[in-house]
Amino acid sequence: MHLHILGICGTFMAGIAALAREAGHTVTGSDANGWPPMSTQLEALGIAVMPGYKPEHLQPAPDVVVVGNVVTRGNAAMEYVLNAGLPYVSGPQWLAENVLAGRHVLAVAGTHGKTTTTSLLAWLLDQAGLEPGFLVGGVPVNFGVSARLGRGRCFVIEADEYDTAFFDKRSKFVHYRPRTAILNNLEYDHADIFPDLAAIERQFHHLIRTVPGQGRLIVNAQDVNLPRVLDLGVWSEVDWFDGSGHDARGWSAQRNDRGFTLLQHGLPLGEAVTPLAGPHNRANAVAAIAAANHVGVTPAAALRGLESFRGIKRRLELLGTVNGIEVFDDFAHHPTAIEVTIAALRERSATGRILAVLEPRSNTMRLGGHAGGDLAASLRDADLAFVYARSDLKWDAASALAPVGERLRLHPAFDALLAAIADEARPGDRVLVMSNGDFGGLHRQLLQALSVKFP
Repeated sequence: MHLHILGICGTFMAGIAALAREAGHTVTGSDANGWPPMSTQLEALGIAVMPGYKPEHLQPAPDVVVVGNVVTRGNAAMEYVLNAGLPYVSGPQWLAENVLAGRHVLAVAGTHGKTTTTSLLAWLLDQAGLEPGFLVGGVPVNFGVSARLGRGRCFVIEADEYDTAFFDKRSKFVHYRPRTAILNNLEYDHADIFPDLAAIERQFHHLIRTVPGQGRLIVNAQDVNLPRVLDLGVWSEVDWFDGSGHDARGWSAQRNDRGFTLLQHGLPLGEAVTPLAGPHNRANAVAAIAAANHVGVTPAAALRGLESFRGIKRRLELLGTVNGIEVFDDFAHHPTAIEVTIAALRERSATGRILAVLEPRSNTMRLGGHAGGDLAASLRDADLAFVYARSDLKWDAASALAPVGERLRLHPAFDALLAAIADEARPGDRVLVMSNGDFGGLHRQLLQALSVKFP
C-alpha cells in the first residue's frame, strides 16, 4: 500500500512514516519545513520528502493520504485530496487501526516530560526482554529512531493532547485506548486550540474514560491540577508517583550522589544510577518504572535498564564544546520546562555560568499565552538570558521580560543575537539553547563562531 503523509516532518508524523515503512508500505510525504532529528531520520529510512504542499505530489494517487494536524483547509494538497475524492485519515486514527489494535498500549500523557518518560519506558521494557513497539516525539539515543513496530505485545506511545486533525478536533490521545496511562502533569498550553485549562482537563478526562477497569493510571502525586481531572470519575486502578521522596502513597525517589533511591510506599527498593539530572527527570524515571511494573517488569530489572539509558536528542543534548564552553540543545518551550531544564543543568554542576538562549516559537509562546510573569520567572536561575524577540510575537517582550532585569539580553535580529552570545561566552560557560524548532541553525552557527573566537 502507498501512503502519502501530509506534514511528514513533524515529530509524530515522522514516527508514523517510520512505522508504515517498517510494516512494508511505500511511504512518501510532503512538508513545508523539516529539521533534524526528524528530517535526518526520514532520509536514513529512504523516505522521499517533497517540499511544500503541491497537488502533483499526489499524482499518481496514493492508496491513502495520512493528514497531519499542521494541515488546514486551504492547503493546496488537502484541497486536491478533497476535490479528487482521495481516501484520507488522520495520523492517530491510522496508528490506532493499523498498529495499536490488539496490543497492550502504554501511553504517556502530560504537559511536560512526555518524550523523556516515553523513551525511558520503552527502553526499560526493551531491556526486560519484552521487545516493545514505540512511537516517541523525539529520537531516543539508545534506539536511534523515533518509532518501531516491535515484536512484543506492548506498545509505548507519547500521548499528546494536541488536536488530531482539521476534521477531528479531539486530542490525539483519545485514539490510543491505553491499558496503562501515565499522567505526568497538567498545565495550560496550546493557546491556539484551548481557551483555558479547564478545556485541557476535559480532554485528559476523555483519556481516562478509555482506560479499562483492569487498566492502570500512573498519576503524579505532586501535580495540583490532576486531582480535578480524577474527581470527574475514575474506573481503573490508580497508582501514584513523585520525584521528591515525600509521597508514600506509591512510587517515589530520594536523590543521592549517584542518582536516587527508589521507594514504594516509603520502603526502599534499590538504588538508581542515572545521568538524568533534575527533580523532573527523577519523577519521569519513577513514572516509567511504575508503568513498566504494570506489565511485569520488576523494580530490580527496571533499575538495571535505567542505568544504561542514554537520553533523547534535543533534550539537554550536548552538541559540542569549544574551549571549555558547552553548547546544549533543548526542546523547552513552556515556562515550567524552561525552569526545570535550567535547574537540571545547574544540578549537574554548580560551577560555571548558564547562558540561557530562548526562541519563543510555539503557537502559545507567539500568541502570548506565557507572556505573564511565569516566563520571566522561568529564567531566574540563568546567569544571562538571551531572548530572540521574533517579529511575529503578539506581545511586548521588553515589558513582559522586564523582571529578568539586567540579566536580560533581548534581540529582535537573529544575527545580532548570535553575535552577542558568541561575544559574551567564556570558558566554563554552559550555553542552553531552547526552542521547539531548529532556531535557524543557531546551535551550529554558534559553535562555528566560538571556534573562530577561540582558534
